Amino acid sequence: MGSFWFSLILVVHVIVGLSVIVFVLLQHGKGADVGASFGGGASGSLFGASGSANFLSRTTSILATLFFLTSLTLTYLASHRTATSSSVLDTMTEQSVPVAAPAASAPQSGDIPK
Repeated sequence: MGSFWFSLILVVHVIVGLSVIVFVLLQHGKGADVGASFGGGASGSLFGASGSANFLSRTTSILATLFFLTSLTLTYLASHRTATSSSVLDTMTEQSVPVAAPAASAPQSGDIPK
C-alpha cells in the first residue's frame, strides 16, 4: 500500500512541477510594462492590465507550495520505506545458488606422472 501512495504523490509532484514551469513562463517581467507604455498594446490582452498579475502570481505561489509539500512528503515516504531489494546483485546473493566445484586441472607439460 505504501508503494501506491508513493507512486501517486510522485505523479502529482511531476504534474505540479511542470505546471509551475508553465505558469512562471506565462508571467511577464517587470520590463514588460515599460514596453507597453511606448506603444506595445499587448500587455492587457489576456486577463486585463492588472488581472493577469494577480491570477498568475497567486496560482504560481499555490503551485510552488504544493510542489514544496509533495517534495517533503516524497522525502518522508522514501526514508520510511521497507527495505526491498531492487538490485539484481542483492537478489542473486539472497538465493542459494550452488557453486560448481572447479574441474580437475589437466597435467602440465612439465609434470611427469609417477
